[in-house]
Amino acid sequence: MVLMALDHVRDFVTNQRFQPEDLSKASVGLFATRWVTHFCAPSFFLLAGLGVGLAMQRGKSVAEMSRFLAIRGVWLMILDLTVSDFGWGFTFHMVPIFAVVIWTLGLSMICMAALIRLPRAAVAGVSLALIATHNLFDAVQPAQLGAFGPVWVLLHQQGFLVPGAFLSTYPLIPWVGVMGAGYALASVYDWEPARRRRFLLWTGLAATLLFVLLRATHSYGNTFAWAPQRTAALTAAAFFNVRKYPPSLQFLLMTLGPALMALALVESVRGRIANWLTVYGRVPLFYYCAHIYLAHVIAIVLAFVQVGGLHRINILTEADKLPVGYGLALPGVYLTWVFVVVAMYWPCRWFGNLKARRADWWLSYL
Repeated sequence: MVLMALDHVRDFVTNQRFQPEDLSKASVGLFATRWVTHFCAPSFFLLAGLGVGLAMQRGKSVAEMSRFLAIRGVWLMILDLTVSDFGWGFTFHMVPIFAVVIWTLGLSMICMAALIRLPRAAVAGVSLALIATHNLFDAVQPAQLGAFGPVWVLLHQQGFLVPGAFLSTYPLIPWVGVMGAGYALASVYDWEPARRRRFLLWTGLAATLLFVLLRATHSYGNTFAWAPQRTAALTAAAFFNVRKYPPSLQFLLMTLGPALMALALVESVRGRIANWLTVYGRVPLFYYCAHIYLAHVIAIVLAFVQVGGLHRINILTEADKLPVGYGLALPGVYLTWVFVVVAMYWPCRWFGNLKARRADWWLSYL
């Protein structure tokens, strides 16, 4: 949750007008700022699935969980197209609509509402197959499928579901596979702790090493190869510059491998920092929506100070219209990120305490 805010704050307040993955222009620091946030989305999907599995192991019936997932999934999709989209743009002229990560989390939950009716081993098999094989179909283009083109965009390729009006940025496959893998992973939490930690460590290490092998040999699992750059540090950046939209197999191995190892290493961590982080983790949806609004307000204030006048900083649809002279260098981006995360602590703690005090059914969907 904390790292995610870094990526969004950078989007809002940076003075750069190109993507950090463009190594012909980006510095190593800018690329690293973007790269470290790549771990967020895969972890969200994995942990969402893990949460489903743990809830069922603790007594939730298939029928109860299926209903919850279906309703929450629909709610997340609506929230992404309304509250979240408005936060990004601060305008009621919300076309084109951007369906981003919360949309696909919701859509994946709807799919999981059906998948959890299968044996857990079957869910694991289907999920791993989606993760491992979806790159076999990278050459298929929506235009080749005629009227079924939008379905392919929804499933596998970033693009417009409705030309010029509805952009899907997180295709369902393989994200639903990551959530399903997390659901299957819940089984290891019935194991003795030492055995569980060994499994997570070795599985995570194996996934990471497989990424290194595939990437080093320009093998299967990514749509573009790495190549030497103008400096050794940028060449290293090119090695880790893998495709996220949709997430290639190499992207998922690179991110989920360390995530699994982290699950093992932080399992027994306690203390002030862990307690501080837990405040955000208990209210992830609230934090997600609120921090976007806060970052956008900060961007408007920054633009007023730097160039005068009120400006919406619409990075989704009007990034090319940002005022001349607006934005901060990388140190300013990091300072703003720290401010946003710290400022979000108190509202997150308040909302977390509210959820702990009350048992209203609707709070479970927030």
